[in-house]
Amino acid sequence: MRYILFVFTIVTGSYAVQCYWDGVGRVVAVGDVHGDLGQFVKILEDAGIVDDEMNWIGGKTHLVQIGDVLDRGPDSRAVMDLLISLEQQAPLQGGCVHFLLGNHEIMLMKTDLRYVHPGEIDSYGGLKEMVRALRPGGEYGSWLAGHNTVIRINNALFVHAGISADFASFTADSINSMVRREISSNWSNPSGVLSSTGPVWYRGLAQDRGSEVTEVLEEALAVNSADIIVIGHTVTIEGITTRFSGRVVMIDAGMSECYGGTAQYLELDSKGYKVCLL
Repeated sequence: MRYILFVFTIVTGSYAVQCYWDGVGRVVAVGDVHGDLGQFVKILEDAGIVDDEMNWIGGKTHLVQIGDVLDRGPDSRAVMDLLISLEQQAPLQGGCVHFLLGNHEIMLMKTDLRYVHPGEIDSYGGLKEMVRALRPGGEYGSWLAGHNTVIRINNALFVHAGISADFASFTADSINSMVRREISSNWSNPSGVLSSTGPVWYRGLAQDRGSEVTEVLEEALAVNSADIIVIGHTVTIEGITTRFSGRVVMIDAGMSECYGGTAQYLELDSKGYKVCLL
């Protein structure tokens, strides 16, 4: 595997706040990376997003990374560096990179170190340095905090874990505002949006059945003018799969070495969506 030196400046562009996008011709959605730079790069190359030098060649494609680039693997900092670089390059060709917050981003911003890989710590030069960099206001924490939790592109809603009954009546914009307020208040103004039923933790769309869950799904989609919802968080080692007659697409196929899954991604266009296997 090649290791590329990424040269970048950490910025939080206004496009990170925009959460509704229409008329996008092609979307590539990637599940939980968990510090596996090699698998992530393989996907980006296969999807025609980057060249051999890790430069954006995706044109007007919108790349969605569904969250959880941190924890479990050694190269999460390098993955963030690559995403930061691509965020800056993509708009120059009419494209866009959408990195969404997952539960592991929130955990590390709150100094919850349960799943940290030793390689992550080493990449910062030590545990104290890593914690400082990832806290809100830190070098990487500031970048993380500038991103959305839920977005809609065309007819597809994207969120890390899912939308529960507690938040089905909220628009993506409202949910994003709630998460940003909680982060900016240093976690002192809890709204429940980062709880077990919140969009970075809730597993109901991935695991539960029944009319109640179906009703919640239909409400969340209707409120956000979407037809399908794309989620990560819950690993499906058998590969990207669907639930609820294709309206829920689960794209965390355990691509990271820690799970031993396969490198897969979802491609969406005006004709629908398809699973791409490497």
